This record gives sequence, C-alpha cells and structure tokens, in this order.
Amino acid sequence: MSFRNTWSDGPLAKRKKQERLIGFFWMCIRRGYIRDNPTFGLGKIKADQAPTDYFPADEFDRIIDATYAYRENRGETGNTNSTRLRTMTLLMRWSGLRIRDAVTLERSRLHADSLLLYQAKTGTPVYVPLPFHLIEALKNAPPGPKPNPRYFFWSGNGSPKSVVANWQRSYRRLFELANITKSDGSRKRCHPHMFRDTFAVEMLLAGVPIDQVSILLGHSSVKITEKHYSPWVKARHLQLQQSVRNAWPVKTPKPAISANNRRRLKRRSSTVGVVSTANERDRAKHDQLKQTSAPIDSV
Repeated sequence: MSFRNTWSDGPLAKRKKQERLIGFFWMCIRRGYIRDNPTFGLGKIKADQAPTDYFPADEFDRIIDATYAYRENRGETGNTNSTRLRTMTLLMRWSGLRIRDAVTLERSRLHADSLLLYQAKTGTPVYVPLPFHLIEALKNAPPGPKPNPRYFFWSGNGSPKSVVANWQRSYRRLFELANITKSDGSRKRCHPHMFRDTFAVEMLLAGVPIDQVSILLGHSSVKITEKHYSPWVKARHLQLQQSVRNAWPVKTPKPAISANNRRRLKRRSSTVGVVSTANERDRAKHDQLKQTSAPIDSV
C-alpha cells in the first residue's frame, strides 16, 4: 500500500499499473518463485473514465478546412504536408484505423474500393469499403521526403513510434487551426484517435449492429466495444424506439363539431332518452297485464 501511494499518475494510469503489478506477482506464484502474493488484499483503484468523444459532421468539416490553411513551412513542401495530412485524416475517419496503422499502411492492402483491415482469427479477411474521393486521394497522395513505393505515408526507415510522434505534433497544430470549441465556449480536447471514434460512433448511430462494428474495429470481444461506446449504443437504442413509434398507425383526428350541431345532437339525445323511457313503461304495463290475465292451473 505504501508503495502504491508513491505513484503520481492519474487514476486510470494507477489502475492499469496495479493490474500489471498483480499479474506479475500471480505469475511469480504460478512459477514457484514466491508462496504469497504481496498484492493480495489491495483494493481496486476507482477511475471515472470520460465517455468517448467524437467529431460530428460539422466539426470534421472544420478540421478538413483547416488542412488547407495548414503549413509547416513555405513553398511546395508546405502544400505537400497539407495534402498528406488531409489524406491521413480522411483515411482514419473512413477506415477506423489507429494512427500507427494508418501511418504504416501498405499500398498492397488497398483492393479496388475496399481496404484490408486485418486477417481475422478464422482466416477470413476483413475489408472496409472506402469512399471514392478517399481512394483517389490515396492514389494521388504526394510522397514524403524519403518515398517508399511500399507504403502510403512511411519511408520504412526508423521506428514507427517516432514517425507517429511526428504526425501527432502535426495534428496538435492542425487542431489549433481548427479551433473547435464546446457549447460553453471552452476549447474542445482533440486528438487523432477521435477519428477512429468518429468512425465507430457514426456507424452505431446509423444503426449498424454493434457486433459488426466490433469486427471492423478489430476488438477481441464485443464487450470491449460496448465498454468504450456504451453511450452511443444507448443513443442507437433511442433511435430504434423512435423508429417503432413512427411505424404506429396514424389516428385521424375527429372533425370539430359546431355549436349549432352540438345543441342539435343534445336535443336529439334527450328526445331519444324520453322515447326509450316511455317504451320501457309501456313494456312494463304489458308484462303486468299479461301476468294478471294468465289462467290459474287447477290442482
């Protein structure tokens, strides 16, 4: 417990660190290195994870517009960086790829109008269709400083981690240009992974089953998808409920009755009531006369 108190990370990072620590000591027990687990009895670290955010259509269009104003430097290189950044943004939005997978994307994975995401455990390839304008942008994307015919955006040299870090710096500048704000006027926290979230959320809001969205995202279980996108699954359920209500038959409203017709109907109903009462009295008298005039059976 005293060792855990020295951690200066946030709640979520602390929880992940403790999970790794517990797993390490259980591994030591299974291999016979120790007999008792020092982490036994540690309570769970509570971490309120913020719900997944995404870019609605208007915010995404604003980001795309900002790519035209983006310049890392002057001259042709600035235009080249702007076009590559715009193509990368469209790729992550419409494919759901993580930024590392998008940066190291190989050209051979593009088949006609679809992109090979990954090979499923069953051996079945998983493809996602891409919009025509994105396919054209990928084919015509300008090469980087050290072009490699095997990749769209990567030279193949160096560590992918360092290349991703360069792209993330570019996106920080891009988001500053886009200047996306919340309803209260404060700056919205933006990061490249939100393009993948936008892909998933828009699919769910369009009514795509969550198990299919989970397959496209490459999650090992649909529970992972539900964990990260549960608020948007609820929104999809509300859409389904509204669709059911829209399918109900429309009731035709009754026509309004004028004052004259209302008085006429009232007089008619009162007249019918008087007639029915008189008929009931006549029927009662008839039954009484019938009983008194009936013959008496002899014993």
